[in-house]
Amino acid sequence: MPQRKSERIPPEARAEIDRWIAKYPPEQKRSAVMAALRIVQDANGGWLTTELMDAVADYLDMPPIAVYEVATFYSMYELEPVGRHKLCVCTNISCMLRGSDEIVARLKERLGIGLGETTPDGRITLKEVECLGACAAAPVMQVGRRYEEHLTPEKVDRILDELE
Repeated sequence: MPQRKSERIPPEARAEIDRWIAKYPPEQKRSAVMAALRIVQDANGGWLTTELMDAVADYLDMPPIAVYEVATFYSMYELEPVGRHKLCVCTNISCMLRGSDEIVARLKERLGIGLGETTPDGRITLKEVECLGACAAAPVMQVGRRYEEHLTPEKVDRILDELE
């Protein structure tokens, strides 16, 4: 009997996805797609392959295209390998008005990379995001799962020094 695509998902990740599926009525288990993608992405070193997205589709009984649509729409999903630390800088209107351009410039200068790039040592990926939903604390950057708010170039330096 051929292997189901969902068997590509590690057992511990499947157990975590099952906890999310249990939050929805059985006929709506596809509602767990965002959580499932995050879980599988985390288990795969921070990015999604087509094979893993297909496995999520199989596990949630949904068409692969529906999973691809979610994975390509939201900025928290990565379709290529990323660095050990992912820095997501908001450049939307509130952050822009409060100096995100200066923050991006400092990050580029310190890291020697541009937006959408990873340092040659694979340590840090710098990503521009549309909104982090923390406008009152602008400018904002997400470092892994932690938010860094009210950024200044000096605060960026301290954050980068901590990551080294």
